Amino acid sequence: MTRLSARFPGGRCNARRSFLLSGIVLLAACSSHSAPRVSYLPPPSEKTVVGAGDIFSMQIVSEKDLPGEYQVASDGTVDLPYVQTVQVAGLEPQEIARVIRQKLMEKRVLVDPIVVVQVKEYHSRTVILLGQVAKPGSFPLTTGLTLMQAISLAGGLTQIADDDNVTLTRKTTKDSHTVTISVDAITAGKHQDVPLQAGDRIYVPARLF
Repeated sequence: MTRLSARFPGGRCNARRSFLLSGIVLLAACSSHSAPRVSYLPPPSEKTVVGAGDIFSMQIVSEKDLPGEYQVASDGTVDLPYVQTVQVAGLEPQEIARVIRQKLMEKRVLVDPIVVVQVKEYHSRTVILLGQVAKPGSFPLTTGLTLMQAISLAGGLTQIADDDNVTLTRKTTKDSHTVTISVDAITAGKHQDVPLQAGDRIYVPARLF
């Protein structure tokens, strides 16, 4: 069990981070005058749905003279050979393949086609960094991206950044969860880096002088 250093109102606290089947629970035992504070961060979502700007490849077995890659338009559609415009935003790659296969059969283009779809580049999946980083903004979510890597993409922390009170907000289908993380504890090897998911919002406050 590793320890997470975090600062909460009423003093600097130590939190224990436990990996549970339902997610990550961060428990901070604050001063003796206040009740323990519990924060919950769901594990990163593994969904691979496509959105506007994403690029995927489509292969129809036995059809060799087709374009290799396609980009999803801003309205979530894509123009494909034989089946014209198809709505694909919000679908997993295998779901896109099923939709294309069904349309090919409905239009009697092919009797029993085999369709393979693979996402090449995700442009719709991003994380947002705000506050005391060199280049605040939105950054593409690459496979395995972590909090420290995202901060590096943003040019690192500024000189007045409060690296002991970085907040991370994660939305789920039902609600959102915000936790306070000590970047200093991660760089010191006292706490593991935090894997990110699409839509995560990170805020780095300024130190109080």
